[in-house]
Amino acid sequence: MNNTIFRTFKKWNKSTLLLGLAGLALTQACTKDFDAINTNPNQPVEAPMTNVLAYVLQDFSANFYDAWGNMNEPSTYSGHLGKIAYIDEARYMFRSGTISDLWNKFYRDVKNAQLVIDRAEAEGATNMRAVALTFQAYMWQLGTDRWRDMPFTEAIRGDEGFVTPKYDRQEDIYPAIIAQLEQAADLFAEGSSDQLGDGDLLFGGDVEKWRKFCNALRLRVALRLSAVDAAGSQSTVQQIFADPQKYPLMESNSDNAYFYWVGSNPYVEPWNNDSRTRDDHGVSVNIVDTLKKYADPRLAVYAKPAPSDGEYRGVIIGPASSPTVSLYSRIGARFRDDAAGFSPFMNYAELNFVIAELAQKGWSTGSITAQEAYEQGITASFQENGLSAAQSSAYLSAPIVAWGNRPAQIHLQKWLALFKNGHEAWSEMRRTDFPLLPAATGSAFPGHNRPPLRYPYPAEETTLNGQNSAASRADVDDNFWGKQMWWDQRTGVN
Repeated sequence: MNNTIFRTFKKWNKSTLLLGLAGLALTQACTKDFDAINTNPNQPVEAPMTNVLAYVLQDFSANFYDAWGNMNEPSTYSGHLGKIAYIDEARYMFRSGTISDLWNKFYRDVKNAQLVIDRAEAEGATNMRAVALTFQAYMWQLGTDRWRDMPFTEAIRGDEGFVTPKYDRQEDIYPAIIAQLEQAADLFAEGSSDQLGDGDLLFGGDVEKWRKFCNALRLRVALRLSAVDAAGSQSTVQQIFADPQKYPLMESNSDNAYFYWVGSNPYVEPWNNDSRTRDDHGVSVNIVDTLKKYADPRLAVYAKPAPSDGEYRGVIIGPASSPTVSLYSRIGARFRDDAAGFSPFMNYAELNFVIAELAQKGWSTGSITAQEAYEQGITASFQENGLSAAQSSAYLSAPIVAWGNRPAQIHLQKWLALFKNGHEAWSEMRRTDFPLLPAATGSAFPGHNRPPLRYPYPAEETTLNGQNSAASRADVDDNFWGKQMWWDQRTGVN
């Protein structure tokens, strides 16, 4: 990370970012005289937009890609990681405080993104507005994929009097996300010259990379909805591929939407920061055994040999009792040992697997075929993991990997390429049932045949917003199951 961005980290950390506004997204009322009581005439009321953007990018990365927001739960639900110590979360024994904390921080970041959107619109900063719309839509997608129905239309309007926001259905949230991303893509296409400033900690002010990320997200969302809204999904796909100049897509790993950390306190990559005081996570038996089966050289990148005997050995996810830690592989150095490592939002490999599946459906994907996209996805994953062209070529020629026009091939390779992005891997597992995972053997809630279908609601939503949350809470069984995601069309799942 360059010195300019490092200085920005330090600068926004000292700025007044109006984080108290995030409380308006929650369900707690406040006195009508709050503004008068809490206004300091000697301090600015508004921070620069670029500083607020920096805060949102860092705060979301810090809280949704750390041990609590990612490693303990989404990454274990998806089959990527297991726990070798303090294994409760992998057995669905959740901590209410963690859930409430993530919920509050989610809405804090969504609200602060809205501040940027509104100010950018008022000031005619078209690129900044498009960037904030894009990242807010990304956050909404992750949030609804985690909780399903949730406060949306009234969620960040506490300053307008909506202190107990209604719950919107995922069926209504997803179309709004698609529309917001299209709006952002069209704003980018206007070719505005406004600068993003030092606060763009994701792409260093490169608007073109934001455009590519925006359109890649549109394809991700379109694919996710392809089984429940085929017409709407196909329309989005056709629009993007019909005009690649207006709607550019990621072209290489240099376009990956990865948040890179400074590497010094307090801006240390969250998985690495966790490893400084904890040793709770191992690579799961599911992914280790799959990589072995396919003779996949990414095994040595994703995992370390077990300390006991130097073998690659994955841990069972959520066993009834704690395992012997020396027997199991820890997370590979690329993903956990680098203090200046990355938090992954989306990569070029994933985009290629999205295109491969869309092409396999027979939808228009320009000149790229399903096979070409599938092979390019594997190649991109190998490249970003430091493997050679010769290794990816040999892998692609293996009969077990070679293109056979089977959806399961795409699902497998996408799941492998999403390592460290537990959120998206969990969503794809719920959409495709690949890999086919049972519930944890040590589950605190017996009787279910899959890992969690959702994340629990905070307890405060019962006590402080009970009337509006009641219908959505009634759809939940044992906190983690019950009503499936709108886009989850699997049958026989409980």
